[in-house]
Parts: sequence; structure tokens; C-alpha cells
Amino acid sequence: MKIDILLGLQWGDEGKGKIVDVLTPQYEIVARFQGGPNAGHTIEFNGAKHVLHLIPSGIFHKDKINIIGNGVVIDPVVFRREVESLGLGTEEVRERLLISLKAHLIMPTHKLLDAAHEASLGEAKIGSTLRGIGPAYTDKASRNGLRVGDLLRKDFREFYRTRVNDHLRILQGYGYINDLKALEEEWFDAVEFLKKFNTVNADYHIDMALRAGKRVLAEGAQGTMLDIDFGTYPYVTSSNTVAAGACTGLGIAPGRTGDVFGIFKAYCTRVGSGPFPTELDDADGQRMRDLGNEYGATTGRPRRCGWLDLPALKYAIMINGVTQLFMMKADVLSGFSEIKVCHSYTVEGKEQTELPYCLYDIEGLNYRSFRGWDCDITRCSSREELPVELKEYIGFIEKETGVPVTIISVGPDRSATIRG
Repeated sequence: MKIDILLGLQWGDEGKGKIVDVLTPQYEIVARFQGGPNAGHTIEFNGAKHVLHLIPSGIFHKDKINIIGNGVVIDPVVFRREVESLGLGTEEVRERLLISLKAHLIMPTHKLLDAAHEASLGEAKIGSTLRGIGPAYTDKASRNGLRVGDLLRKDFREFYRTRVNDHLRILQGYGYINDLKALEEEWFDAVEFLKKFNTVNADYHIDMALRAGKRVLAEGAQGTMLDIDFGTYPYVTSSNTVAAGACTGLGIAPGRTGDVFGIFKAYCTRVGSGPFPTELDDADGQRMRDLGNEYGATTGRPRRCGWLDLPALKYAIMINGVTQLFMMKADVLSGFSEIKVCHSYTVEGKEQTELPYCLYDIEGLNYRSFRGWDCDITRCSSREELPVELKEYIGFIEKETGVPVTIISVGPDRSATIRG
């Protein structure tokens, strides 16, 4: 048995949480492979909305196991709040959730370091969510991190203190002062809560599950264009959001991966700083933002909106080896008289479809226009019921990318999902 991978193909916020929730009945295990509490995976069903930051999006299904993999960085405080907000009961969550011993922990001083560094950048800010994720990954790479397994050490407090002292010396250099004591009290209380959950060697656990014929879905966070290596660096996240990240974030050999499900919006959005070639700073962009409720599920920040960027989408498909495309928020474009798609860039006076080294080098955009549709598609239950204009739009994307669009989301609820 091979592990399937689900990930975003744009700048995050594509709707991964909803689709993982929809697909979970087909799998025995859902495993999150990277990112931290900067993720905001929104799931809606039975008239209720749930936002997940650390816990995999399959948690609402009985008899399914959810794994927080080693590639994730965990904030114990956020984790506790999230468990208590699910409405499932702590014991029920505990029965459905496993945490990798090798996952790294976000410490209180990581948040302080994040804030101090971002403040020091002034106008050149990256757009960090200030949740300590970057500093936690920095410690991981420099071999100074704390892992979940370290919580079991008898000398954990002393081990923790050596890390904090290193951070305090850096904070002194920034001239940054904050009340660490209050943050630590809450953090240690949350650590005791976290220790009550089941921890595993997730790599062995997933290996045995695959050998037993169980189906596993790897869930990514953020999006391909925010990947630390292949995104719009330096305006990126601190982990590998691409399909290869599932291998390192869960301990899976490349040859054991199966389908790669790539999720994209019918248009584009981005949060924070960084290049965004098709951004619309006009009435159309604001309309997309309002109709799509384009405000960060984690930060509340308004998202920048724009037309679909086909070269960027094709790049993400190439990097990830996408086998199926899932289009999200097609309903948001209802009512637009004209739909545009950027099909190429102008760079150094020449037209090209390849992403340049720096997206700021793009001098112009070349668009293809499509007729819009002016009808409510949220009640459509099959592809045949969709307006012909939307079907033409989808068909163009399939032809240009060479990958079938097998799921179309026409509303936020899990039921508003068309397959096939």
C-alpha cells in the first residue's frame, strides 16, 4: 500500500481542511507532515465551523487515526486550546490522535524571538504570523531544538532552561523585553496536558499500517509557493510544503507515495508580504475578498486576491507530481461578467511561461479572458449541472495542465463538493 499526499498549490488557504475532511472516510489514517499553528484548516458541517491549526483534519471522523508527524512544530498552548475547542471531549480526541516523539516544540521564547526579529526588519518585514514557528525550525536546523520525546526526560526542566538561556542572550541583542514568566507558566501547564496524549515513533507506526494494507493520507499545510526551497523566497514559510516534505515529515520513502492531490482556488490569494503577480487592487479584488470571506483563519488578516496564475499553478504541479486537481471556491466567481487567467509573463521584453528566479522581475502579464456566469452554483451536485461557462473554464485548466480536475468545491460545507 502507498501513502497519498494532499497539499496546496498556491500561497496557502486553498481549502485543504475541507477536502481532507471529505476524503477521510476513504482512509484509516490522516497524518499531518509539516507546518505549525500558522496553519488554519477550516471545516464546516452541520451548521458549525471548526478551525484546526495543529490537529489533522480527519479528527471529526470516528474510528480514524490522526497523526501529528515529526515535521510539525507544536505549540503546547495552542494544542491545548485546540483540543478544548473541538467539542469532542478530550478523551475522544485522545483516542483518535497520535503525536510523533520526534516533532519539535515551540517554546515561549520562540515567540519572543519571532516578534523581535520581525520588528527589527522594519519596512522589509517578511509577514510572519509571530507564532514562533520560524525560530523553532531554526533551532531544529541548528540542532538546538526541543522535541516531544524530550518531555519524558527526567532532566527536562534543566534541558529546557539551557535552551531558554541561549534565546535570552539573543533577545538582549535585540533590546527586546517581555514578561517571560507569565508565558512560561501557561506553557508548562499546557505541556502537562500534552503529555497525557499518546506519543509514537510515527515512522514505524505508518510503516506498519502500510504493510497491513491500511490507507494513509498525508496532509500538508500552507502551499507550494510558500515552500522554503521552491516558494517565493524569502517570503515563504519555514518548512517544505511540497510533496517531498511528506517523506521527510513522516518518514516515508519516495517509492511508497501514491496519488498527489493538488488543491487550488479558482482564483488566487496571498496573505502578508511578497510578490503576487496577478493581485487585483481594485473592486474585483475586493469583491473576491468579500464573497470568499478571504480573511486568515489563524491571523484574521485580509488576504490579497487576484486572478488565477497559470504559470505558477503549472510550476506547482510539476514540482509536486500532481495526479489529480481539486478546484476550490468556484462559487466565489459567480456573478463576474468576465473571468481572467494569466497564461504567461513578460520578462526582459519576452513572453515566457516559466517562473523567473524572482517574481518581481515580471514586467507584464498576459491574460486569457473567459465568459463569467451569473447563477448560484452552491446547490449543484454534479459536474453536468454546472453552468457551461464554468465547465469551459475548468476544461481550459485541465487542457493546459494535463491533469484532471476531479473535485470541484461549490460552497464551504462538506456537502458542497462535486466529485468526478
